[in-house]
Amino acid sequence: MKAKDVLGRAGERVAADYLEDLGIRVIDSNWRCPSGEIDLVALDGAELVIVEVKTRRSLRYGDPLEAVTAAKVARLRTLAVVWARAHSHVMGALRIDAVGIVMDGRGEPVVDHLKGVG
Repeated sequence: MKAKDVLGRAGERVAADYLEDLGIRVIDSNWRCPSGEIDLVALDGAELVIVEVKTRRSLRYGDPLEAVTAAKVARLRTLAVVWARAHSHVMGALRIDAVGIVMDGRGEPVVDHLKGVG
């Protein structure tokens, strides 16, 4: 596995723990289909939450959340419907969240969570 993939997986674990601490239940991770990938799928009450996680080692190339573009959010909305069909989940309320994580290896990861990014 490439170093960036290892960092990405570590960030997804941090994000999942963070969300669980908020009472948001993570029900799937790293779900893939021919159209793309969803990092985390969660439930916040009855609301289906699709979570895009971006992890970096520093802010040298900008904040990780800057990488969550409008096109990415649109793709996640489409993937949410595909995920729901594949899991026989009745679609109700849907929210797209973004979690940015900076893990510099010197201290605790810094987590930034944006609810309802699109």
